[in-house]
Amino acid sequence: MELLDDINQIRERDPQDALGVIANAPEQATWEAVIEQATSDDFMPSRIVLAGMGGSALGGLIAKKWLDYQYHLAQPFEIVRDYVLPNYVDHNTLVICFSVSGNTEETLASLDDAQIKGAHVAIVASGGTLLEIAKERNLPFVQLQTISQPRYGVIMHLRAITKIFAHYGVTLEAYDEIASLSDIVADFAKTLTPDVATTDNFAKQLALHCQKKTPIIYSSSLFAPLAYKWKISFNENAKNTAWWNEFSEMNHNEFIGWSGGVLDDKPFAIIDLRSSFDHPRIAKRFELTKKLLAGMRPAAHEIQLHGDSVLCQMLCGVIFADFASIYLAILNGVNPTPVDLVEELKKELG
Repeated sequence: MELLDDINQIRERDPQDALGVIANAPEQATWEAVIEQATSDDFMPSRIVLAGMGGSALGGLIAKKWLDYQYHLAQPFEIVRDYVLPNYVDHNTLVICFSVSGNTEETLASLDDAQIKGAHVAIVASGGTLLEIAKERNLPFVQLQTISQPRYGVIMHLRAITKIFAHYGVTLEAYDEIASLSDIVADFAKTLTPDVATTDNFAKQLALHCQKKTPIIYSSSLFAPLAYKWKISFNENAKNTAWWNEFSEMNHNEFIGWSGGVLDDKPFAIIDLRSSFDHPRIAKRFELTKKLLAGMRPAAHEIQLHGDSVLCQMLCGVIFADFASIYLAILNGVNPTPVDLVEELKKELG
């Protein structure tokens, strides 16, 4: 029996049931985000910054691309993954400090920086120091449900972000749009669960394709956060190196890098995330890149993103990334859930 079709082997290699967590992830689309200690003033931000790291930044990165495309945000919206905020942050800026654990040191530093600069601050966390500070300083906050790893909560994170945006009058419909896709995303997830045989399961097939290779994921700029999510999933779930890039930037540098060396010396799995919403010139670049690099790099494995909207394709793409990378973890013989090296680094940093 194929390893990925052996339920007993899967349970043994996935003891914390990461696959079960992802199978239930579509339920996050209807999770009710509640803003505690919400301000009653009529503050309307002129610009927005989300401060977060790793899985806590993913929702912000996806939200930025989706909301700019779908709702044409009037305010500049930037994701900051650092200890300090841009100099333009002031009393007209909404700063969302986002840390699932509530203990991310860069985000805690950004919170202090935001308050020094006089920004309007909102907090998103499941607990930890960040939530304690929000309560002590009477800052508005959304408390997330506890989940095994931040990277598994992207849909819930989008609900929290769009709830805050609605509260401040930035976008009113986005929060409900996420909920409207719950059934569609759930139906898609059902096609990738362990009980679906490898012959009919695209996530299992992709995991087999990536075994003993380094995945390299490409997408259009619109879906760049999704390509980044795929990289993170391969890194953290499968404990596998992975890289990503976006078109058309890829054609201006990395494109040439593939022309050197011998094809047999390139142990990579190329994954092209293709969307019906990609700019026509980007679609052409995908095709020409495939043609011009034939014989210089492994053939690309094309993934046509599922859904009739940018958000639907983002959410289904997130689910696909986690299923495929968890199956690769099973093939790699590693537990997909913990990230022990990250925790060790945090201890060393003190």
